[in-house]
Amino acid sequence: MGGPWEALPRDFSTELRAEQQSLAAEIIREIRSAVPEFSRPLSGQFGTGIQQGVETALAEFTDRVAGLPAPGPRQLRVYRSLGRGELSEGRSLDALQAAFRLGARIAWRRYARVARRRGLAAEQLVTLAEAVFAHIDEVAAASVQGYVDARTDRAGALGRARHRLHDLLLAGADPAELAAAARLADWPLPAQVAAVSLDPRPAPRPPGPPPARLPEHVLAGLDVPQPHLLLPDPAALLTDPQLAAALHGRGAVIGPVVPPALAAQSLRWARLVRASLPEPPQRPVDCRERYADLLLLTDPALVRLIADRRLAPLAPLTPKQRDRLAATLLAWLQTGRGTAPEVAARLGIHPQTARQRLHRVHQLFGPALASPDTRLELEIALRATSSAPAPVPVPGVVRSSAQH
Repeated sequence: MGGPWEALPRDFSTELRAEQQSLAAEIIREIRSAVPEFSRPLSGQFGTGIQQGVETALAEFTDRVAGLPAPGPRQLRVYRSLGRGELSEGRSLDALQAAFRLGARIAWRRYARVARRRGLAAEQLVTLAEAVFAHIDEVAAASVQGYVDARTDRAGALGRARHRLHDLLLAGADPAELAAAARLADWPLPAQVAAVSLDPRPAPRPPGPPPARLPEHVLAGLDVPQPHLLLPDPAALLTDPQLAAALHGRGAVIGPVVPPALAAQSLRWARLVRASLPEPPQRPVDCRERYADLLLLTDPALVRLIADRRLAPLAPLTPKQRDRLAATLLAWLQTGRGTAPEVAARLGIHPQTARQRLHRVHQLFGPALASPDTRLELEIALRATSSAPAPVPVPGVVRSSAQH
């Protein structure tokens, strides 16, 4: 498709080409003076890129006036490399765009002087201005594309590196291998991590704002049957409102805080606790508040053996009697072998009812209750087999002694 340069005399390109070398030097000098980001010495890849960019843009403009084809792959690579260079320098495109605008103004001033010497008409001067700024727009668009491509490439490479790091953490990789992978993933290797187990079927979100994004350094495994996250530096992240918003409604269970070498264990423990819950929690459950429950979940077969052995005295009773005496015994153990009033307060029953139940418990279990080891195993067994937490007493309310 044609452009404004096609309305200019083709032989005008010869006069423009004569200005090319000195004009390139003037543009580079002015850019270094006026754009702080480009004020450093033009050495190495940075200097080569700027020099090539200016010279290529001027040569291409002259070619367009001469009627040669639109920029080919070589020119486009030069402009795109300018955009890639800005990303590699850690900058936005603002400085490069400012340099383009400045270069276009300087080129227009020089070309206008040449055009007046040539005796071009006023309308042709307008066309020349349109051609200069149309050309710089094309150059800028190519550099933007280079910047976007580089950012996409970097994001893809970073994503792959973090995926590998995630896998190495869960595989318990060698510390040296883990440290190298963390460097490649731009992921500061923390002293501690915590895993988060998520519900594979999150509840539908109500209409409204889109779901919150995860904080940058959280490693995620979401496209798997048991989705999960790995949190670096959990002490800081677990107080981050952004993470709290992202976890809301995801049935999240936060595993124990561990060294990176134990990340897989943190995830295993989080999954154990989540599997024990009757339904996915709306708010995250923190395993740090459930260490005792977690201990019971890590070896259910062994806990069952302990329960079968230690709770055998309750076996002949009716289910209702077993539940009442089991709750009484657990309350007695958890109050440090408390008195009947203390047990009654914990269970929300009348002290006399507690006294009668405790008497029956001692009849059934006898001297075994004097052994610390037996009491520990009894509490493990009772906590593991309890179908519901002990009732919370309501101040001022006691139950009738008939409830024993």
